Formats: sequence, C-alpha cells, structure tokens
Amino acid sequence: DEQARRMRRLIEDLLTLSALESSAGPDDESAIEIRPFVEKLAEEAHALSGDRHRISAAVEHDCRLTGSAEELMSAFSNLVSNAVRYTPDGGSVRLRWRVIDGYGEFSVEDSGIGIEARHLPRLTERFYRVDSGRSRESGGTGLGLAIVKHVLTRHQARLDIRSEMGRGSTFSAVFPPQRIAPLDAAKAAA
Repeated sequence: DEQARRMRRLIEDLLTLSALESSAGPDDESAIEIRPFVEKLAEEAHALSGDRHRISAAVEHDCRLTGSAEELMSAFSNLVSNAVRYTPDGGSVRLRWRVIDGYGEFSVEDSGIGIEARHLPRLTERFYRVDSGRSRESGGTGLGLAIVKHVLTRHQARLDIRSEMGRGSTFSAVFPPQRIAPLDAAKAAA
C-alpha cells in the first residue's frame, strides 16, 4: 500500500510539472487576498504538524496578489510541508507575508536540520535530494521544489533560499510589484 501511495504521489507530481511546463503562464489569474490565503496555509501546517511543532503565521502587509490561486497554493503548500517534514519535533515553522520596496514576499522559515550551502543551487532540480534516505522516509518525490520554481517563474517571481546547518532554512517566494495591489486600491478598482 505504501509503495502504491508513493507511486501515485510521484505520478501526480510529474503530471503537475508537465502541465506547468506546457504553457507560458496561468490561465486562471485573479486577485488573491493574502490574509485568508496565509491563514489557510497555517491551518495546513498545523494539520501536517499534528502539534509536534510551534507554527506561527504573520501577514505584515495585507494586500492582494495577482496570480493563479491553485498554482500558488500548490507551490506554497510544498514549502510549508517541507518545513514541517524537515523540522524535528518541538521546532518552529513560521509563515510570513510582507511587502518590501513594492515586492511581495511569502516566506517559510523553520528551525529544522538546515541544508549545506553546496546543495542550495541544485535544490530546485527534478529528483535532486540532499539526503535520499531521509527523503524516502519522509515521503517526498523529489519534485516539490521543481514545481515551486516553475509556478513562481510563471508568476514572474523567484525563489530565494537561505539555510544554515543545524539552524534551519528560509524559503522565500518574491513577487514583482506589478503583481501586488493594496487592499484599498483593489477594492476601489472593483
């Protein structure tokens, strides 16, 4: 049963990646309200954690993000699930949205095991694994960060990764100013 579930996850991830690569951009873009979006991701983090971690979420600048809610939820969920998966029990996972100089940033910071600097440039490659034994035991397919990278590229965004061994990692999705709209401006345009 476990092998069948693993194979199903792999096929689903491959199909997702193939769909992302087959078109230039999302067809279903809309104005996504950030606060409920981040709150939903925090609920997902709590469910994945099962109270084994301290989960927190902060929306420092409430606004709207133009994009595909489905694609972005998939990408952000990948970042959240990785943080929970690679953070030992009792550790913390922090979700944060902020706007810096007009750029929107969704980040997931964890107090997990960290990643050696030599691995960082290759993390978004298909099937690249820092520790294949650990990935297999945690149920990963090796495609999650490749999916994240493709979703962000389709939204003219980038993935920034900072990590330190034994101290955790921060994965940040950074969006260009043209995709960010203040809530009041978005409501005025409606």
